Amino acid sequence: MTGRVDLDTLVRVRRVRDRMDRAYAQPLDVESLARDVHLSAGHLSRQFKLAYGESPYAYLMTRRIERAMTLLRTTDRSVTEICFAVGCQSLGTFSTRFSELVGVAPSVYREQGAPFRPGMLPCIAKNLTRPIRNREAPAASE
Repeated sequence: MTGRVDLDTLVRVRRVRDRMDRAYAQPLDVESLARDVHLSAGHLSRQFKLAYGESPYAYLMTRRIERAMTLLRTTDRSVTEICFAVGCQSLGTFSTRFSELVGVAPSVYREQGAPFRPGMLPCIAKNLTRPIRNREAPAASE
């Protein structure tokens, strides 16, 4: 392979990405996602990473954390309820991944909120409320 994704495979990989975007709260695994687009799990994983710079699992977890951030800001649901509502099966894994991507634990994020201000342009607010992908969040300043 030359390090490129062929057009047919890219279409299939996009279908997988779109499904994860729509059905992030459902139980999803690489094997079933690959089967649905007639690819092997290994080939899907390699091609997904080539196309999007991260594994399907990392992409899915980022989608789930993004949704959790919104729920933490806009609802009174418990962290545990939110964890399961976004499709995570383990509170520990959810909290760990949330902290890695956002820089603080879910409960701290709920208390502190997002670093945006009223009147801020929506595009800037959206950027500030997105988890950091492909790298860990900077450590919280003391």
